[in-house]
Amino acid sequence: MEQRVVLFSSDWSRLTLVAESLMLFLRPLTWQHPYVPVLSRGMLDFLMAPTAFIMGCHLSHYEEVAAETADLILINIDDGRVSSSSSEKVNLPEVPLAAADCFTQRCQSLQLHLDLQLCHQTSSCDITEQRSQRRTWQLGLNADIQAVTLELIVNIFRDVSRHLNYEHRVFHSEEFLKTREPEDQPFYKKVLETHIFHSFLKDRLSRKMDAFTQMELHTRSESQRMKAMVEVPRRPTMQEIQARRNSMEVKLNKRLGMSLPNLGEERPLRMAPTTLSRGTLPQSTSLLRDPPRPTRVFKLPDFPAAVTLQAVNSYHCELLLLLGNAIFSVPPENSALRARFHYLRGIINTRCSRHLEALSDFQSLYKTDTAIFPTQLVTWLGEELQPEERAQAGRRLELKRLLLKVKKENEKVVVQPEQQVKNFKLPRTHLHLDQFTRHVQESGIVKEQATIHRLFDALTVGQQKQVDPELFRVFYTFWKETEAEAQDVHLPPLVIHHLDNSECVYKLSSSVKTSHGVGKIAMTQKRLFLLTEGRPGFLEITKFRDIEEVKMSSAPLLLLRVPSLRIRSAGRKEVFEANLKMEADLWNLIVKEMWAGRKMADEHKDPQFMAQALTNVLLMDAVVGCLQNQRSIYAASKLAHLDRVRHQVPMMMPKTTSETLKHKINPSLELASPQTVHVLLYTPGQLSHSEGDGDPRNPRLWVSLGGGRVVVFDAASWSMLHCCIQVGTSQLNCMLGLEQEQVWIGSQDSVIYIIDTRSMSCNKQLTEHRHEVSGFTLDRSSQPQLQAYSCSAEGSIIQWDTSSLKVRRQFQLDCDRLSSIQIYNGTLWCCTRHSVVELRKNGTPQRMMSLPEDLMSMPSSFSCFLVLLEWGQLWTGCADSGELCLWHHKDQSRPFKRITLPDCSSVTCMIRVKDQASTSPQIKHPHHILTSQSNTLYVWVGCRSGSGVGGEAAVRGKVFVLDPEGLCVEKELQAHSDTVQSLCSAEDRYVLSGSTHLDGKIAIWKVE
Repeated sequence: MEQRVVLFSSDWSRLTLVAESLMLFLRPLTWQHPYVPVLSRGMLDFLMAPTAFIMGCHLSHYEEVAAETADLILINIDDGRVSSSSSEKVNLPEVPLAAADCFTQRCQSLQLHLDLQLCHQTSSCDITEQRSQRRTWQLGLNADIQAVTLELIVNIFRDVSRHLNYEHRVFHSEEFLKTREPEDQPFYKKVLETHIFHSFLKDRLSRKMDAFTQMELHTRSESQRMKAMVEVPRRPTMQEIQARRNSMEVKLNKRLGMSLPNLGEERPLRMAPTTLSRGTLPQSTSLLRDPPRPTRVFKLPDFPAAVTLQAVNSYHCELLLLLGNAIFSVPPENSALRARFHYLRGIINTRCSRHLEALSDFQSLYKTDTAIFPTQLVTWLGEELQPEERAQAGRRLELKRLLLKVKKENEKVVVQPEQQVKNFKLPRTHLHLDQFTRHVQESGIVKEQATIHRLFDALTVGQQKQVDPELFRVFYTFWKETEAEAQDVHLPPLVIHHLDNSECVYKLSSSVKTSHGVGKIAMTQKRLFLLTEGRPGFLEITKFRDIEEVKMSSAPLLLLRVPSLRIRSAGRKEVFEANLKMEADLWNLIVKEMWAGRKMADEHKDPQFMAQALTNVLLMDAVVGCLQNQRSIYAASKLAHLDRVRHQVPMMMPKTTSETLKHKINPSLELASPQTVHVLLYTPGQLSHSEGDGDPRNPRLWVSLGGGRVVVFDAASWSMLHCCIQVGTSQLNCMLGLEQEQVWIGSQDSVIYIIDTRSMSCNKQLTEHRHEVSGFTLDRSSQPQLQAYSCSAEGSIIQWDTSSLKVRRQFQLDCDRLSSIQIYNGTLWCCTRHSVVELRKNGTPQRMMSLPEDLMSMPSSFSCFLVLLEWGQLWTGCADSGELCLWHHKDQSRPFKRITLPDCSSVTCMIRVKDQASTSPQIKHPHHILTSQSNTLYVWVGCRSGSGVGGEAAVRGKVFVLDPEGLCVEKELQAHSDTVQSLCSAEDRYVLSGSTHLDGKIAIWKVE
């Protein structure tokens, strides 16, 4: 709440301490109003300010302030009393009960007394050890308290993100309020009007990766993680309905005079997922925070007794010397601490008018932590350089490049993204297609452009291609009313018992006569069932995957025949028939679309088909509900997309593909249209496992999309962890995972971005390359200091010390275009446009394999390569050829073998994979692995099938699995409707393939 708050204490230092603690505990919320921790006697008139504020006064002024100023919240810190200057009672709404209960329990579990904690341990007589022990305990307690307060904020605002439209920066405040408990709504209505919440929304819409986001992701339930895998309309699950019912029973029991509630029983019931899933939260705050890191104390030199110019200059010189020693003593792996020291030294050098030295410090800072890089100060320093200093800066290439980069950024015509958070407003004018698309996306109904275009066609059947604003209002109202009705659905306990916890009721018919009695037909994402009338009961009609036939019919009713729907299912002798009357045509479309969605989801192992079918069905229902004319069913049929596709295109997947494919995931789920999967990177669990952390994280899949977007999946459940980490704005070409909690990403803008896998933030950049970064490789033989190599398109190759992020060696390869680099057996292999070159580590060429002569005459080039030392083979693929060329890597005269890939027009990528099913678990020595006959090595190749002639639909993506011993194709896999762009291996257990934008999916293949 934004109020006029005054803190009182008899201890001046306590005022500042409490006020600063309050600011800290509010994070990630940021106080937007005046903040004055200490007011003197002569400044008390500041308390007359009409705006919200937080100020502090001495306790002796309490009576005076309370008597003369109205509408103040008065907090007496010394005795812990809160009151109002206008009344005896503070009239503010209560914090949501679920979050408050959880906060109270967390606070009660804190270990606030060191002596009580140490009484169970052996005491030490060493005063130094005791002080260290007390300091460690204090740091841990401080971190626990911050974690508890952060958890409170997370629990209060956990569901805000579900009501945001990121692309159009819209927050659906009314929809958010409807999902809150009635007794909590006064609190949220107040909070939603505040500046502090508005600032919070801006950070959410900007996808800020702060402590709030990290904890919210960490404490998600498994069902919430699975929901993140597919985009489905919001409906309450059976588990949520049951929780709501039990919660209402608890409230009723309280009103009937129950004593104190049983917290152990109420806990999982009170925390409905629409408010707070407390059952998913860690049971100890120690799991909510990182272990406290060692604190580094930098001691400032003693201040001079006399403040003279000479004394101040001497003080600055001594301080610069100490900072230089501190930078030199920082371990290479602690780049964050080194960045802070560079920042401090840069500020002092600026103060001393040592402009070049200051720029050098900020240049080092730019590499290690861009979050604290002072862009404006660097701009000013560049402008203040004297001619001689400017000439020196021009001779230092890295410094010159930094100044040019900052200058270029400042000279850009800055088009600031719209920062205002909007509430959705209905249109007032007729909508053409582009305007209709924007309004539908802002409304939160549908994101995908293709579906919105079909909806536009449905609403404009038989009229001009524009949507009337009144029709849009009716459609939007019907959609929201249907959504609200679904939130209030009440099912008998017997029905809930028969359904899965994750099932939701999406459609309910009116009461109709069926072949199994009178009742209402209900539809979930998995099945149809009948809610029988009279004595409420449950009768399953069919599961969508079991349907064999759906057709319209008619049933006799007195002298008339009533339209009915007949459904025949596998394993059931009787055909289910329902006299749906006027609803029959709509239910016919609905059931067929859901049937098609389930069949396609099962055949392609892609749950997104089922989610799309659900969206289509609900849109059909809304179209019929808002049109209510003779054309409504025909209009709704425009949305039966999957049923139409299933009949037009044979969707049966080849047997080999079906047996090998595990399932698919969609990295473009949060975007309006599919994006190309440029790069895939799998990082094992220990990559994110920090030293001293006893809870290792799951492995992750990193996905590079267009525009500098990086999406991260949990590779254990394949649920989406981070829908967008923004890394620059250019296309990302390559990624490399390091064991020091880093992921390196090479971009077309010539920058290497480094993501910290713990904080999931990108605050480090390497800017030594001059052209787009095209490849990475890691030299694991250089233990303990790992060495990484990066290359750029113009042929520059840089060797990096991964701990200090310093350049160890740099050399140039004379070539047309350098597209990738790999290291094998201590030598570098470089793939250029027309050749594959082997280099020593110092850059000296050893061998070169050139593009075959028959391909040199064609506009072709090498697209990928692979070295198999154990077979003495070099495999190469070409961008405009469906052949693989194999070479003896010691004989570069000519390719000794060509493998023609069936129905392939381009080879895009290839990786080596070892079949785990044939690997003996007892064999650990690498030399034994090479000679063991139980190991099987395969080469997986990603390709484009078809030429695209006759339409883009002619292009398909294929994956071939080849045996390097027999030099033959073992498997031909077809699972993408566009070119396979990237491949990666997940510990040789799975292979993942990503495709270009017409498909945009990631297929997960079983290696066995």
